[in-house]
Amino acid sequence: MRSNPTRRTALVNAAIEVLAREGARGLTFRAVDKEAGVPSGTASNYFANRDELLRQVGEHIHVRLAPSAQRLAKTMAAPPDKSLVERLLRELLERLEVDRTGYLALLELRLEATRRPELQAALTKTIRENLERDVRFHLDAGLPGDRTTVVSLYLAMSGLMVEHLTLPDVLPEEEMTNLITALVDRA
Repeated sequence: MRSNPTRRTALVNAAIEVLAREGARGLTFRAVDKEAGVPSGTASNYFANRDELLRQVGEHIHVRLAPSAQRLAKTMAAPPDKSLVERLLRELLERLEVDRTGYLALLELRLEATRRPELQAALTKTIRENLERDVRFHLDAGLPGDRTTVVSLYLAMSGLMVEHLTLPDVLPEEEMTNLITALVDRA
């Protein structure tokens, strides 16, 4: 397998775009090569098989959707209160709106994981680690609430994001804002 990290990342990002647009059935090495604008056969030189490509997509999506260190540091300069939690959740939603294909690819990956036990195990591990990291971050930052608060917000925001990014006209924008405020107030 090839080891050029820049090319590998470009191929994984291309796979995310294909996955979001075409679904798991459309995710082929040929489609990834075409999306990445590389010669045919390139992706097969970087990934042993489709399962390996899916696993690496699952790992990379979270990196791609994460806030930049600079943005997070700027946000975290505020006092650790409910308004900061609300701001963090709004910024999460903003990032997902900007990289809608990244989140849609994650949804496709989750569905594919129901049919592929190895992918399910890898994706479960990645998502569980991310959730635990988020819980630690919340608690270490002195934000209000406990582990149950963070997990509750995670689950509520997951539903809100699915609704907003798949059927954006169900909830008007101002209602989304009010819902985030209500979630934080009730958590």
